[in-house]
Amino acid sequence: MKVWLALALAVGLTSCALDNSLGGSLSEVFPLDLSTVEVAQNPEALQITYYRNRGVFLDVVVRVSVSLQDEGVAADGGVPTIELKAGKKLELAGESPTGQLRCAVTHAPGGEPVRSLPRVKKGDIVITEGGSIGAPIKGNFSMLFEQEGGDVGFGRTLVGSFAVEQSLDAGFGDP
Repeated sequence: MKVWLALALAVGLTSCALDNSLGGSLSEVFPLDLSTVEVAQNPEALQITYYRNRGVFLDVVVRVSVSLQDEGVAADGGVPTIELKAGKKLELAGESPTGQLRCAVTHAPGGEPVRSLPRVKKGDIVITEGGSIGAPIKGNFSMLFEQEGGDVGFGRTLVGSFAVEQSLDAGFGDP
């Protein structure tokens, strides 16, 4: 009986750990081990940051920043934004309607300079649960980087999943 209980507990802990993970051929360039994940968002962007605690250093293993600008014109005449909700899939390659990258990825090991990865050649992100600021959010992504540009990661792949209890408000503050 104790063996079954221990096995069930181990499987439960393993499945929780899989909610936040990184993989892909980018692991050949730098380690994709992580300690914690943070998701921040505002109406214009979603940012997922994977951290790794290395004693005195806190590495940003990868930070994935996704523009939520949509095509067309908003009712107020501005640029419309994409509403994040369960089942929403966003393309990561290319540019937003205002010309900024749809997705930018960086790597910042503690005590070293920030390194940019090349543009995303193809990829997507899917929100599987939640999506509102201040609420739990879960999702996954996969991407292939261009062969040139950036500082590291040329032609590599990155896949990841994320699940946090609360998406942080990355708002613009009081007007």
